[in-house]
Amino acid sequence: MSEDLSGALLRALAEDGAPVSIPRLGKRLGVGASVVMRALTLMGDAVLGGQAGPGWVHMRHEEGRWVVSLTEAGRQHCAQRSHG
Repeated sequence: MSEDLSGALLRALAEDGAPVSIPRLGKRLGVGASVVMRALTLMGDAVLGGQAGPGWVHMRHEEGRWVVSLTEAGRQHCAQRSHG
């Protein structure tokens, strides 16, 4: 995953504060929804290759669409990045 994309996703989610639809997030960043979904999967808490992700985002299917929001761990990570 590109550090630029992951950083842009985290910044966009931190700015919005509320859950955001994945297609809307992709349009905002100029990338496809599938690219966004793959990047967000790596930032969630899913276990991939025996390694759990950092748990920075939470994705859920809501009213026929996928939405994502920052978790408390994600907000703390964003705060550390902005002060570091």
